[in-house]
Formats: sequence, C-alpha cells, structure tokens
Amino acid sequence: MDIGARSRPPFLGGARRGTARTVATAVLVAMTCGASALAAPSQAAHAAPPPGAVSSAAASGASGAAALSAPSDAAAASGGLGVAALFAPDDRTEARPRPRVDCHRVKCVALTFDDGPGPYTDTLLAYLAAYHAHATFFVVGSNVVAYPGVLHRTVAAGHEIGNHTWSHPDLTRLSPARVRSQLGRTDQAIRAVTGVVPRLVRPPYGAFNGTVRRQTGRPLVLWSVDTLDWRYRSSATVARRALRSVRPGSVILFHDIHPTTVRAIPRVLRKLAGRGYRFVTVSELFGGHPPRLVFNAAPPELH
Repeated sequence: MDIGARSRPPFLGGARRGTARTVATAVLVAMTCGASALAAPSQAAHAAPPPGAVSSAAASGASGAAALSAPSDAAAASGGLGVAALFAPDDRTEARPRPRVDCHRVKCVALTFDDGPGPYTDTLLAYLAAYHAHATFFVVGSNVVAYPGVLHRTVAAGHEIGNHTWSHPDLTRLSPARVRSQLGRTDQAIRAVTGVVPRLVRPPYGAFNGTVRRQTGRPLVLWSVDTLDWRYRSSATVARRALRSVRPGSVILFHDIHPTTVRAIPRVLRKLAGRGYRFVTVSELFGGHPPRLVFNAAPPELH
C-alpha cells in the first residue's frame, strides 16, 4: 500500500533553519473513543496526495527477503480488530538495553524510516539487527492499527518511534484542530500498542509552518539526505543516493513501505559500517536532547 509518501525538500513555511523560536506546548486533543474503536481509513483516502503533489506508483510485489509479519497483524488489517483487542493499553514494550553511544567520539548517522509499519518492516528489522543498528521509525497511525505486532517488535528491538500523523496529510493545509487530531490520534494508537508516546514528530512531506509548530512542543525532525526512494524503485539507486552524501551527523530519509528500499539497506549498512559509522536513533544523535527543528547534527569534533 502506497499512502502518498512522497518526500520533497523540507518546506519551512516561514520558519528559518536554526531559528530558536519558542514553541508552545501542545495540548493534544482528547479522544472520545478508546483505542479499540480506531479503524484504518480506506486505501483511497491514504492514496490521495495533496494538491500539486506528484503521484507515485503503489509498491507491489514481494520483497526479496520474506516478510515476517505475525498472523495477528493480518487479522488486525482484515478483520477490523482494534488495537486494544491485541494489546492492553497499559502494556509496556520492553526495549533491549544497549550501551550509550557518544557521537562526539565516534562517527554517527541516523537512519530514519517513514510511513510504516508495513509488510516489509520485519525484514528490515532483521537487517538492522545483523549490524546492531538502531533507527528511528516515523509511523502513520492508520498503519499502526493495521500492523500492531510489527510496531511492538520494532520497539522491543530498541528502535525509536516518531509520530508521522494519522493519514499523512500536508499539515500546512489543515486547521489547528485538525493538526492536533492527526497527531493526537496517532499518539493514542502508538501508546495502545507500546505503552509509550513518541517524543518526535516528522511532518509529512517535510511541510510545516508556524501553525503546525504551535500544535506540538516536540522536535520536528526533517532530514539532510533524501534518498528519493519513492521515485527510484531501484535498490541500487537508493543505496547509492544514501551513501553519496552521508556525513557524520547525517539524518537519512527512507520509506520502509517500499520493498526496493528494504532490499537496499544491507548494502547501506555494510558500506557505512566499513567507513566506521555507528547507527543511532535521532535522539541518540543529539545526546538525548534533539533541537526543536532537526535537519542533521553538526559534524562533531571527534576525539
């Protein structure tokens, strides 16, 4: 399923890079229904791009590596089960402990994956585990409902989860109330599965403005390396674009809903590991304290 997940150059909407503007604390919309009442929107609603956006073909075909989604995921997607039917709201997903990485002393890069969870995410998790790599997954709320088991395993493997809205709209075209609803509904779905609320937000298409910034007090995470994997459905091209521009402190944008992207990851991991890079989450890249607007981390002075 392709939900219109085309990246485009980050749209600042009046905010300037490096601006230290105060961001108001968000008050997320209280949901009137429990997590069990959440239902995924129709595929047609997912596929509708914002006006003027370039349409991309839906990802089709199986990944070269087998997708490992649990039967419960398929049941949730096809049977209309609510998240709470599979996970109690107070369940806590225990992440695997890992040593702290000091990105001032070693070369770090943050791999980020948008628009999942999906049928190829489990395969991606296996690739990341083989290199002891941790990444940040910016998930779409409707896909959390469709693939709760995948999200649960992602958090259990030690990866970071970020909010990527409920249905992937251009937030700059929405009212403040609808922006809060997109974020709040997704927070609720993630919490129902994992017991945690994401600390990071990535606006779809990298589009934000002052209105969007005022609806959340969390860091807005963009990127410094765009693989354009929604356009180039070639694993070799995606890997080449990822490797060509990477620097210490880079934030690389991928989409794990595309099998061609997932097949590119072993090469990316192998090459970057060979160059001495460590694979960290966005929060780890900034020592646990990301700024309010993230493009990349300044190249550290390695000691």
